[in-house]
Amino acid sequence: MRTALTIAGSDPSGGAGIQADIKTMTVHGVYAMSAVAALTAQNTTGVYGIMEVGPDFLAAQLDCIFTDIIPDAVKIGMLSSGEIMRTVSGKLRQYGARHVVLDPVMVSTSGSRLMKEDAVHVMQKELFSLAEIITPNIPEAEVLSGMEIQSPEDMEKAARLIYENWHCAVLCKGGHRVSDANDLLYWNGEAKWIEGQRIDNPNTHGTGCTLSSAIASRLALGCNLEEAVRKAKAYLSGALAAGLNLGKGSGPVDHTFIIK
Repeated sequence: MRTALTIAGSDPSGGAGIQADIKTMTVHGVYAMSAVAALTAQNTTGVYGIMEVGPDFLAAQLDCIFTDIIPDAVKIGMLSSGEIMRTVSGKLRQYGARHVVLDPVMVSTSGSRLMKEDAVHVMQKELFSLAEIITPNIPEAEVLSGMEIQSPEDMEKAARLIYENWHCAVLCKGGHRVSDANDLLYWNGEAKWIEGQRIDNPNTHGTGCTLSSAIASRLALGCNLEEAVRKAKAYLSGALAAGLNLGKGSGPVDHTFIIK
């Protein structure tokens, strides 16, 4: 049994965060573990509160995991402050964590800010060097690259800039103004487009969490990076196409469509 760890925030409505990660990892046949970095009060209509876990307690969670059941891959999601990021970085370095997938979550699907503004620099300094791949959407890639993205060519340039600065693979996700459902994987100095079908479904709560967890699951199962990304994207497309419709806002995808 391969294992994967998610380090992220909790979503009580189940569509994003740790709950989405655990569902995704489980349907991929991977044993899922979690270290809770924050509790949120949220649902499909928005985020109404964030209570950050203390750094010492988060460190204790990670010690318990890595000294007992060692993860084959690690997904990092919402970390709301620089202090929490330094804690995660220190523990992952201490235990030599493998196959780290970083989703640089800054703003929720509903538009709520999930990361303190001064934490972006800390994330770049502390976590990017540990990541095998990061998975920014267009707005996040604009912040990380320092440039505006309005075209597929801009996506390639931004991904290259991020790669050259921090030497981790970059999956720049389309769907926000650019390229419809096509994503750009920039890896080892080469850009590859991962094409996808645009699915008419307004329920996209937790899609970023789901995709990054699927990539981590595939890496834990032994896929190479490009194969992991392609298979993860296909899984997300299926979860969207299943057409689950829950909640009053942007609802969750159907994480378990594959076993029905």
